[in-house]
Amino acid sequence: VKMAAELRVLNEARPAVDVSRDLQRLMNRMKGEHMVAGGRGVDYEALRDSQLFKDYLWRTLELRSVDLSTLDDGEKKAFFINIYNALNIHGLVQCKQLPSSVLDIRQFWKTTAYNIGGLHFSLDDIEHGILRGNRPHPSSTESPFEKDDPRLRFSLQTLDPRIHFSLVCGAKSCPAVSVYSGENVDRALTAAAQSFCEQEVVVDMKRKEILLSKIFQWYRRDFGKNDVEVVRWTIPYLSDDKQYGVESLLSTMEQEGGVSILYSEYNWHLNDTEIILTPQQAKYKMLGVPLQDMDNM
Repeated sequence: VKMAAELRVLNEARPAVDVSRDLQRLMNRMKGEHMVAGGRGVDYEALRDSQLFKDYLWRTLELRSVDLSTLDDGEKKAFFINIYNALNIHGLVQCKQLPSSVLDIRQFWKTTAYNIGGLHFSLDDIEHGILRGNRPHPSSTESPFEKDDPRLRFSLQTLDPRIHFSLVCGAKSCPAVSVYSGENVDRALTAAAQSFCEQEVVVDMKRKEILLSKIFQWYRRDFGKNDVEVVRWTIPYLSDDKQYGVESLLSTMEQEGGVSILYSEYNWHLNDTEIILTPQQAKYKMLGVPLQDMDNM
């Protein structure tokens, strides 16, 4: 009896976690070579012309055939955070002329998308449909995915509000770009929340005011039922001094009132390096000094 020869298929789709890790490595290199201020500023024009970005473009082609069902919850969360940030940068890099603000690009987050596993995911789909567990956009009452949408099965079952400090939409007021893995996603999200809250939560004891980022107002339902609950959510992520100030003002509010919870204006200017660079760094950029050498200047 002849034994059938075993077929060896040499170009099967790679596991999603392997594709994700390769993209993570490229994103880390992009952050090192084309971003400043810890990821808060992106040199879009230099990135567009780099070999590194060309390599990234080739890697994104693999996304079309990945099997998302092989990712566990931590890997899925890290995968989609990384993809969101990379897709946002990709969408801006592809602009013939960089806008002064992402708001200048009509429906940018609705129309900028990747084919992932044969399904189309826009930036809004990833943020609201996947990472926020299919919750409505702040300006809508409808969930992104309907019950029969094949993408719905990839939505995270538990909402983690910390994801708001990992997603970078291209505005100056956005958090810094970081790169996440399934192994470090929980620790890294805590670090992102601490960094963002420490910077964006302002306590003014004299004026009896607590000032928060507009993100907390837009996504209030993700953090609590009201402004006070939103402020309380931030406390574990603040420094000891700031925790004391917030708790003191909340206590005063409960006992006698007269304390205001306010939200700062959001700076929608593009997070390019022209805005982020110091005058000295801008001078070095004109002289051709690599961005990765500038953070120490």
